[in-house]
Amino acid sequence: METPLTVMALVFLAGYAVRILGHHLPTALLDLCLALTFAAWAVFLVDYVVRVRLSGIGLLRFVRHHLLDTVVVVLPLLRPLRVVSVYDRVQRRRDKPRLSLYARVMAYGGMTAGLLGFAGALTVYHFEYTAPGATILTFGDSVWWACATLATVGYGDVTPVTPMGRLTAVGMMGVGLALLGAVTGSFSSWLIQAFTREDEKGPPGNSPGAS
Repeated sequence: METPLTVMALVFLAGYAVRILGHHLPTALLDLCLALTFAAWAVFLVDYVVRVRLSGIGLLRFVRHHLLDTVVVVLPLLRPLRVVSVYDRVQRRRDKPRLSLYARVMAYGGMTAGLLGFAGALTVYHFEYTAPGATILTFGDSVWWACATLATVGYGDVTPVTPMGRLTAVGMMGVGLALLGAVTGSFSSWLIQAFTREDEKGPPGNSPGAS
């Protein structure tokens, strides 16, 4: 079911995006997008229920051991992160990853940031652009805000004013800190290893047997 669920995750994100951004599209098309969105959500829910039944450990224990899966069912916008696991399987087609550990962490971090940033920008724009006193009035404003939030910069030129927008901001701040720490830590470790290997090689004149 991994591939069908990944496809449904992308369908969910696409349908949600068209619903939020397609203000002037025909009503029939918007209703179709809404139907696709709910259909994808229903598939996620059925998959979750089946996994709970097959686990044989009960709902509460399953939730404790699969907290992320539970969160994804409640917040389906996080479902496109399945693309990251698909990318990992592509990298391991011959049982060995094509990229080093550090490169994989940076690649997964970048993909996660892009997917979550887009989903967060859609959510915030949906709740903000019609709110009284809102500063996020266009999707471009929302994308700019999402980038600044994930990067933990927080310029403050545009900020959410609705409760749902601020709740989304809190989640993106936490994700941004985690991703930034993982990527910068992996990059620093890679640099240290690269410089260590260069130091161990030494200049040609210092190698054993050199005259």
